[in-house]
Amino acid sequence: MKTDKAAVANPDAPRLNGRGVPPTPGVLVAGGLARRMGGGDKPMRSIAGRTILERAIARLAPQCDGLVLNANGEPARFAAFGLPVIGDSVADFPGPLAGILAGLDWAATNRPEVEWMLSAAADCPFLPRDLVARLHRARAEQNAELAIAASAEQSHPVIGLWRVGLREELRHALVVEGVRKVGRWAARFSLATVIWPTTPLDPFFNANTAEDLAEAERLAAADEG
Repeated sequence: MKTDKAAVANPDAPRLNGRGVPPTPGVLVAGGLARRMGGGDKPMRSIAGRTILERAIARLAPQCDGLVLNANGEPARFAAFGLPVIGDSVADFPGPLAGILAGLDWAATNRPEVEWMLSAAADCPFLPRDLVARLHRARAEQNAELAIAASAEQSHPVIGLWRVGLREELRHALVVEGVRKVGRWAARFSLATVIWPTTPLDPFFNANTAEDLAEAERLAAADEG
C-alpha cells in the first residue's frame, strides 16, 4: 500500500476534498426584507419557473460541503429546500454580518473540523460555479485571512470565505462596537479580492426590484443557453 508522503511530512495539513480545496460548508444569507418588492422573502421569487433560492442552492451545493440557510422567522416556510435554517444570534436584525456570524457559529458547533465557511447572498441566482475554488486559491496565494468576490469594479463582501476562528471577533464587533457593514469589518484583516468577469452576465446579479426580476428572466435564458 502506498503511503501519502505529504501527509506524513505534514500531518497537520488541512484535508482536501475532491475539488482540491479544504472542506467548506456554506451559509446562504436570506435576511433581507424585500421592501422594494413589496415585502416577503425575496429568494422565494421565481425566475423562469425556479425560485431564486433554488437557483442559488443549485450553484453552491456542488461546491460546498453542506449548506445552511440563514433566515429569521418561521423556518417551516423553507422546508421544501431540505436545508437547516438558522436565525440570527444577534437581536434586532442587524444585517448580513449577523447572518455570517450565525453561519460561523453553526460551523463551529456542527462541523468543528472545518476551518473555513463560505457565505453568499440567497438572492443571487447566477453565482459562479468556481466560487469556492477561486476564493480558496486567492486566500492561499496571498496568505489572506479572508477572501471576497468582486465584479464590475464593485466588491461583494457578503459573498466571501471566512475563517471560523474569527467568529468571536465578529461577535464583539456586532454586539459591542455596533459594526453593521460587512466590508467595514472585513477591512480589518488581510483580504484577498477575486474579480469575476461580467460577460455574458454578472454572476453576482441580484434582484432587488420588479424590474430586476424581468431582467433576471432574460439573463436566465442567456445563462441556460
